[in-house]
Amino acid sequence: MILVLIGYMASGKTSVGKKLARKLNYDFVDLDDFIVEKEQLSVSEVFKVKGEIYFRKQEARYLNELLNLDSNFLLSVGGGTPCYSGNMDRILKAKNVKSIYLKASISTLVKKLMKKKATRPLIAHIDNEKDMTEFIGKHLFERLPFYNQAEIKIAIDHKLKDEIVEDIVLELF
Repeated sequence: MILVLIGYMASGKTSVGKKLARKLNYDFVDLDDFIVEKEQLSVSEVFKVKGEIYFRKQEARYLNELLNLDSNFLLSVGGGTPCYSGNMDRILKAKNVKSIYLKASISTLVKKLMKKKATRPLIAHIDNEKDMTEFIGKHLFERLPFYNQAEIKIAIDHKLKDEIVEDIVLELF
C-alpha cells in the first residue's frame, strides 16, 4: 500500500511521515526530494530557471510515476501538489493508495510558520502574524476543496508527533 500525506506547509507531512514510515516499516519518499533528484536542481531553482508551469508538469509526472509503483511506502507531497494538474484525482483513483490529510487550524499553522519562515521562500517576506494569518487563510480557502477529498483526515492541533502517528495507525487498521 502507498500512503500519501497531504496538507498545508508545516502540518507535519515530513516529520510525521518519517515517524509513521518507521513504525510501519515503510520507505519514506518526499515528492519534492524526488523531483530534486530527477531534475538535478532544487525546487526553488526549478521555479526560477524553468518556471512554475514546468515545475507543476514535472510534479504531476513524478507523482504519477510513484503512484504506479508496486510497493509499500509513504509519500509526502508538497502543500500545493493536490491542487494542480488533476493530482488529487490521480491520488484518489490510484490502486492500493490511501490519502491522509494532516489538518491544522490557521492559528497552529501561523505559530509554526512564524518560527520557520526564513526557510520557506513562499512566506519569507511576511513580517507579522496578522499578515501570515491572512496569507494562510487565503491559501487554505483555495486548497481545502482538494485536501478535504482525502480518505482519512487527522486533526493535528495540540498533538505530539507520536500521537498523530497513533491516530493515523488507528484509522488505517
